Amino acid sequence: MAAREPFLGLLRDLARAYQAFENYSGVHIRQMGLTSPQFDVLVTLGNTPGMTMNVLAKKTLVTKGTLTGIVDRLEQKGLVRREVPPENRRCFKIVLTEAGEKLFEDIFPVHIAYLKERFQKLDPSEIAQIQTALQRLHSVF
Repeated sequence: MAAREPFLGLLRDLARAYQAFENYSGVHIRQMGLTSPQFDVLVTLGNTPGMTMNVLAKKTLVTKGTLTGIVDRLEQKGLVRREVPPENRRCFKIVLTEAGEKLFEDIFPVHIAYLKERFQKLDPSEIAQIQTALQRLHSVF
């Protein structure tokens, strides 16, 4: 019977853990005036010279289909801009503006400290075990 598959409990626990994390993290991100996907794009671009949409899609948790809309909204907020690189005029890079860099520098360490409040409840060996298990799970797909 399909309902007796041993991995179904794992799926529920994994989904619940992600939902709990997203709820905790998302509240803080929304207080900063961003959505979780906007925050993901901003912090991925932080401390970089920018990246193409394809690279940005691979490095974020955002699907390619929704990335354009997220970049459009961040551009409207004055936080990113599109640049055509001289070496390849067929594509463009997404780059943080000065305001985007400042926002990244202001919010990233604050959000990391916010998350640390919860993650410090785990000891380093627990973090390593969880990370190893998640990497193993990822490898089977």
